[in-house]
Amino acid sequence: MTQTQTYKKKSSLDFSLKAGLFKTIKVLFLTLFSLLMIYPLYWLITSAFKTNEEIFASPYSFPTSVAWENFTRAWEVANLGQAMINSSIVSVSATALTVFLGALTAYVLSRFTFKLKGFLVVLFLLGMLIPVHSTLVPLFTLMNSVGLLDSYWALILPYTAFELPIAIFLTVAYMSAVPKELEEAAVIDGSGYWGIFFKIMLPLSVPALSTVAILAFLRYWNEFVFALVFINDSALKTLPLSLAVFSDGFSTDYALTMAAMTIAVIPTIIMYVLFQEQIMKGMVAGAVKG
Repeated sequence: MTQTQTYKKKSSLDFSLKAGLFKTIKVLFLTLFSLLMIYPLYWLITSAFKTNEEIFASPYSFPTSVAWENFTRAWEVANLGQAMINSSIVSVSATALTVFLGALTAYVLSRFTFKLKGFLVVLFLLGMLIPVHSTLVPLFTLMNSVGLLDSYWALILPYTAFELPIAIFLTVAYMSAVPKELEEAAVIDGSGYWGIFFKIMLPLSVPALSTVAILAFLRYWNEFVFALVFINDSALKTLPLSLAVFSDGFSTDYALTMAAMTIAVIPTIIMYVLFQEQIMKGMVAGAVKG
């Protein structure tokens, strides 16, 4: 074996060792990071099966006995059934409105050239910089003047308005990568703008729209402050408001709170697990063209 061959073999071995070491470190880091992310959920679920005494005595241990009654009591005390219906109505309606308006606006901004287009793009992006909670007072005054307080629309409209900038931003990036030849072929076949939008752009933009829908739904489902300010009718309270009944300002029933939060988080976990691939595809949409 020549000196050159020996050197190449040694270099290849060193590279393999470095690559293996890097891969091991990466796997260990990602495993540790995953455990850190999962632990709060584990702690929440295990605490839901404990009594208050056990939570205070051993907050981080596995429950010694399963307190199933926490879930039944939490369901009854907080009226979680009605709260989940209210949250579902608000979240699904606002999500559908966000996806449709975001897709429609993104279609116009990504496929057409017109005056003030750049201004509109900047305007929508600036919407992402507005502190949402700084608008509570003017929004409350507006809702009160038009009679929308204590209604589903008092939440659906603000939710949609504040989620639209990020929805438009993600969808524009995806639609901009769609080849214009598809539109030209559709025009030759006799399709108008609406036909192109519904038959071509929407189906091709499913990954981006799925990401928008899932992120929006999770945000709407867990939103608390707007619901607290705009909803006073107990029959219209959403899930986050119902969770607050376990704390009266002097004490908190942690066992029931954990049980109720576990029930509330189940739909969001299921949705994320089912559509996590769509989220990843949508988040990188438009990053690579061609």
